[in-house]
Amino acid sequence: MTGVGWGLAALAAAAAAALWRERRARAEAIARACHELRGPITAVRLGLGLCARGRGIEPLRLESLETELGRASLALDDLARAGRAGAPRWRAARIGPGTVDRVSLGRLLDEAVAAAAGRAQAAGATVSGGWRGAGAVVWGDRLRLAQALGNLVCNAVEHGGGHVRVTGELRGGCARIIVDDEGPGLPAPVAELARRARGGRGARGRGLAIAVSVAAAHAGSVSAAPVAGGGRVVLTLPAREAVGAGSVGGR
Repeated sequence: MTGVGWGLAALAAAAAAALWRERRARAEAIARACHELRGPITAVRLGLGLCARGRGIEPLRLESLETELGRASLALDDLARAGRAGAPRWRAARIGPGTVDRVSLGRLLDEAVAAAAGRAQAAGATVSGGWRGAGAVVWGDRLRLAQALGNLVCNAVEHGGGHVRVTGELRGGCARIIVDDEGPGLPAPVAELARRARGGRGARGRGLAIAVSVAAAHAGSVSAAPVAGGGRVVLTLPAREAVGAGSVGGR
């Protein structure tokens, strides 16, 4: 083969590799959007079941269901973008200029716990929690943050089980939301599980990958922390301001 022939072959191989990477990225984008769509729909269906067996819908549960429907709508937008030809690589952290607002993490935590109640009951688990001490407010996309926290709580219910406890605290200018479960803990570091999911090699890590991406877009992080028994994952975000102890005012 001549030098020209080798050059053409190399160009063809590079083009084929680029096309394969684009198709794999798009397939993973669609898989992640579908994953994020299923979670809120399941939470709403099971949450309505709990309401039907009770005496009506409490205001907090109603707000949590509204947030879950917002997450579902967001996932549909992501799915539509992923399906478009020439669309950029999917990012869970896609934040539009009109979506950034003042977000009370205490309220978001309470809604996440309420939204997960039906899923926990169906899985034979329980979920509870709340904010400790002074509350915290961050500047960000409320629905994206709900995506991150909802996926962490869902993972704890599905893969950890037992009693899942979600607590928040303000420490050193950072807000920390801690998700504890009674399971065996993560099978690998958070970064590795998220990386596997980004490469299409680990469906279990998709929720973690979404949470990691959203946290990074808000200058935060998701990490595993040592605990005597069970698993613990921590979502850390820079706090914009503190609010009075026990206060969760605002959305």
